Amino acid sequence: MHIHILGICGTFMGGLAVLAREAGYTVTGCDVNVYPPMSTQLEMQGISLIDGFDAKQVLLAPDMFVIGNVISRGNPLMEEILNRNLPYMSGPQWLGEYVLCKKWVLAVAGTHGKTTTTSMLSWILEDTGYNPGFLIGGVPINFNISARLTDSDFFVIEADEYDTAFFDKRSKFVHYRPRTLILNNLEYDHADIFSDLMAIEMQFHNLIRTVPSQGRLVLNGRETGLQRVLERGCWSTVEYFGVSDSWHVDEGMVSATPGEEAFWVRKGLKIVGQVKWGLHGEHNQLNALAAIAAAHHVGVKPQLAVASLEKFQNVKRRMERCGTVNGVTVFDDFAHHPTAIRNILAGLRKCVGQAARILAVLEPRSNTMKLGMMKVQLAASLADADLVFVYEALAGKDILSWDVVKAFSPLGDRAQVHNDIDGLVRAIVAVVQPFDQVVVISNGSFGGIHQKLLDALVVGQN
Repeated sequence: MHIHILGICGTFMGGLAVLAREAGYTVTGCDVNVYPPMSTQLEMQGISLIDGFDAKQVLLAPDMFVIGNVISRGNPLMEEILNRNLPYMSGPQWLGEYVLCKKWVLAVAGTHGKTTTTSMLSWILEDTGYNPGFLIGGVPINFNISARLTDSDFFVIEADEYDTAFFDKRSKFVHYRPRTLILNNLEYDHADIFSDLMAIEMQFHNLIRTVPSQGRLVLNGRETGLQRVLERGCWSTVEYFGVSDSWHVDEGMVSATPGEEAFWVRKGLKIVGQVKWGLHGEHNQLNALAAIAAAHHVGVKPQLAVASLEKFQNVKRRMERCGTVNGVTVFDDFAHHPTAIRNILAGLRKCVGQAARILAVLEPRSNTMKLGMMKVQLAASLADADLVFVYEALAGKDILSWDVVKAFSPLGDRAQVHNDIDGLVRAIVAVVQPFDQVVVISNGSFGGIHQKLLDALVVGQN
């Protein structure tokens, strides 16, 4: 079978392409601005790429055109496919019908923590001999790849609530049919496609409807939004985490070395084991509990899961240490929601205490951010930062529709707004001190600011 993928360079569609190639399908694809690293990764897999969406690509005559959700009506290739009545389906549907249908699917859904939790769960299964396949919206450092297909019965997938395609406005995750489903949390997000929180809750309810009666929901017991979803109907067993009568964390009488975090894992009153690792924050502890509980559903002993997590190395762009110059450490994080921003800064503050300053460098560029839906919460989400530097794009697709200076005014002189990245770098370098922790927060490349900061710090040191 030959599939031709429209929008192949996106994280999800690129991962799908790798899985299809490993499954033995002939894979080609197209996208705009085809460039490394995704183009290089795909070409190394033997996948031919075409730059652009020229209608003549129908002459490739694939058995199926697989459509990414970046494709819309008016796209010349899509219009030709429709006019010729050629076979097509969405990426999530193709994945569900041709790959996941043969697997025990463990899916991770929620507003925050999907990538990290999916990576943790994949690593636990790998480290305990289950050899899982996976598709993750990031690159787990333990694997250094975002997708793979194996002959194992188990497949772990990051289950995104974003819409499937221009012709299928259901969330992607309804196509995955999980047997084990983690629901981490639920907040309003994706303002470009969801009108309100209730619309998102309906999609989560639709997902729960696909879990078999012999399946299991692993649910954050602290989340009222998830409880509302559950009250709409549930046909599977439910196991909670984050609450004292089920899977929870106990930090009492735990010692950890500097830069390390440690906690006990309990199931009710029973101690399961102790995790010592380099990750920080309560949000990552909750992610760990969810992964342990989900792995337990397929047969992994909790003690073994805890031991595996001590070897977990996090995900690229999740509080990833970019480098340290003259005692100043620069981190990169992908957060793009006020709750996620608050969580990463709170975790870092807990680690460094009050002895070190935290400098947050924020680029608000997600679709929800650009629409200004979260602007009121942003200043409060940065409470653990000593200084805040905000980048406001004045041209291109990342222009914001709201008054950035006004939104961050509650922070007073702790916050600065800049519209030039080089000027932003100079402003940061002018005030940094030894032992400062600089956290760069963006869901994009941010103009390569991470390396620019490190380079400028080296120059300043000399």
